[in-house]
Amino acid sequence: MKKKLPIAILAFLLFLATGTPAAAEPSAASAVLMEQQSGRVLYAKNPHAVMRIASITKIMTAIIAIESDKLDEKVKVSERAVHTEGSSVYLKKREKIPLEDLVYGLMLRSGNDAAVAIAEHVGGSLEGFVYLMNEKAKEIGMKHTYFANPHGLDDSEKHRSTAYDMALLTRYAMKNAEYRKISGTEVYRSPDPDGEWDRIWYNKNRLLTEKYKYCTGGKTGYTKKAKRTLVTTATKGDLDLIAVTLNAPDDWNDHIYLYEQGFLKYDPKIILQKGEVKAGNHPFYKGNIYLKRDVVYPLTKKEEKQVAIRFHMLKPKKQWQNGEVPPVVGQAEVYLKKEKLYSLPVYYKNEQKKQEPSIWEKWKEWLPWS
Repeated sequence: MKKKLPIAILAFLLFLATGTPAAAEPSAASAVLMEQQSGRVLYAKNPHAVMRIASITKIMTAIIAIESDKLDEKVKVSERAVHTEGSSVYLKKREKIPLEDLVYGLMLRSGNDAAVAIAEHVGGSLEGFVYLMNEKAKEIGMKHTYFANPHGLDDSEKHRSTAYDMALLTRYAMKNAEYRKISGTEVYRSPDPDGEWDRIWYNKNRLLTEKYKYCTGGKTGYTKKAKRTLVTTATKGDLDLIAVTLNAPDDWNDHIYLYEQGFLKYDPKIILQKGEVKAGNHPFYKGNIYLKRDVVYPLTKKEEKQVAIRFHMLKPKKQWQNGEVPPVVGQAEVYLKKEKLYSLPVYYKNEQKKQEPSIWEKWKEWLPWS
């Protein structure tokens, strides 16, 4: 009996053959596809459903460890860490191992023992580290997330998040070059001074290692209660995407399908360009107003025609002629249909004229002691 192709793959093949999207959804109970730079959600299925997340928890553990600036410190492994259940990098009690190596073991092999060792070293205790995790979650804007441990095991009913929140976390983490390097590493060698061989860790993320050439990193997860969870990142051209699936029986294919749809339909477009802008009819502004940054946003071909820019400028005042112009003289607003995407300050080139020196200052130049 022939094996059936996953629904997501069938849908994509149909799309390639006909040019028409098929009515299919990922197998995941909850899923999000997000563009990294803008944070725009390109696809969502139950994005705010609060669910168990398993080992994708370790993305938070990793970024806190990286931001601690302690990666070159040696961590003394505790008995508590060694006896943590589930996936392991087989740490030994009282051994000393660089924190950086532990983060690689955490991300590539999903070591729960590494998670506890990291937590105890960076947070002072496992409980102290969990506090840091929840504080960081608030900072990032993860409104429906609560962390009870650094590894994602099902030892607490409170340990929960959402696909959207995990996409926010990944977007935040991907801004860190060290995280990007670790997350995208396929093989890592950790020297073991007390062992016969070095530890060699191969990344469990098969999307990165074999299944999808555009994948740049991510984190796998599984527990009996959470089922399969997966966070990955992918880049094609100048479009960077994040995919998150929770409770997804066919997660590898779910992610490939989401990425292919995202790369096919969306392109990052410069909506507003930094530098001089033309806005307002008043001659006072001509050649004197500018934006400090670009606005880049992923758009479909159809959406490109639906973008509108509106400028709201202050009315110039008489005293401005004397150089008393405020630095911000207006706002540039970007709309997609009726939705406001961005609001940027419009700046005035406030170059102060160099004042003529006073008579006394001129006279001082001629004094012999000056």
